[in-house]
Amino acid sequence: MRYFIIAGEASGDLHASNLIRYVKQYDNNAQFAYWGGDLMQEQTGVKPLKHIKELAFMGFVKVLMNIRTIFRNIKSCKEDIRSYHPDVVILVDYPGFNLRLTPFIKSLNIPIFYYISPTVWAWKASRAEIIKKFVDRLYTILPFEPEFYEKYQYKAEYFGHPLLDAIANYKKEKAITLEEFRAEHQLDERPIVALLPGSRVQEIKIKLPLMLKMIERFPNYQFAVSVAPTLELEFIKSYTKSYPVQLVVNKTYDLLRFSHSALVTSGTATLETALFKVPQVVCYKGDALSFSIAKRIVNVKYISLVNLILDKESVRELIQNDFTEKNLQQELSMILDGNKREAVLSDYDLLAKNLGGEGASERVAHDMYNQLLTLINR
Repeated sequence: MRYFIIAGEASGDLHASNLIRYVKQYDNNAQFAYWGGDLMQEQTGVKPLKHIKELAFMGFVKVLMNIRTIFRNIKSCKEDIRSYHPDVVILVDYPGFNLRLTPFIKSLNIPIFYYISPTVWAWKASRAEIIKKFVDRLYTILPFEPEFYEKYQYKAEYFGHPLLDAIANYKKEKAITLEEFRAEHQLDERPIVALLPGSRVQEIKIKLPLMLKMIERFPNYQFAVSVAPTLELEFIKSYTKSYPVQLVVNKTYDLLRFSHSALVTSGTATLETALFKVPQVVCYKGDALSFSIAKRIVNVKYISLVNLILDKESVRELIQNDFTEKNLQQELSMILDGNKREAVLSDYDLLAKNLGGEGASERVAHDMYNQLLTLINR
């Protein structure tokens, strides 16, 4: 069958690539067209119709500044879907873009599967009504999400979190040793503190300079910056050139595997860091206008997935005005050694248990294939 998949961010590219891996097992003749990234290209063997580098806009202000580009992209994506005429469209997260496409896709009588539910429980709950109206099958990745959708008389599916699969696949396929990692990135024998400043330019500008100030504060540790594939290396170097820090390009899992602690931008990376059992400080700071708007409309107790799933502040969150050099130094110091570090590691064990075991991506792929056969044979 013919699958059209839309992922607009690095995390979506990762999860979509693992989904494709298992779809191919159930559908030996599967054909793919997609908007996505390099990982999806590895699995499909075909280039993206639009790369995620051209799609990621973060924050209300940035979205408004790029609204014309966004609407051009929506129009272009509609043309690609119409031209490809797939048996199914699989939307992966990226709700501001993907949900706008659902009425059009439905008008073509093409089934819509949504993989990785939008965070409607946090904000824009009205999106649940759009999902109910247009989406044939919704797959959530957080254990509390199906209960939320029950309030809308809509059945959402939960098969586990795909990050467990992504990390398990990485560990099976990547046999690099600590010694090899150190040699590749010119690292010495001191414990490593990973800096994960995000995958968008505006995130880097705000968070990385403050993260880098920790280097001189902790001389017994060495620091390495995870550089997302969507970022230009020279852009990162413009911030790091004055610091004794190594850049790890497009190998975040290698870095997390061998890191002692981490400073992490809020988002999927917080959960990845936890599943690699790396104590962390979660960092978030946006432009003042975007944060002011978000504060009024976002209805969550925590910003990190770790704390949301555990329903308590296990890892420290430094948000907006709390994200200062003094606070960052204090919190990093607490997770480098001692009771706070042990408490976080203990919570990580509970977190992994709450997410269930491996196999979520395969279970979703199997269910998608069976549902698609049922829809087509009606």
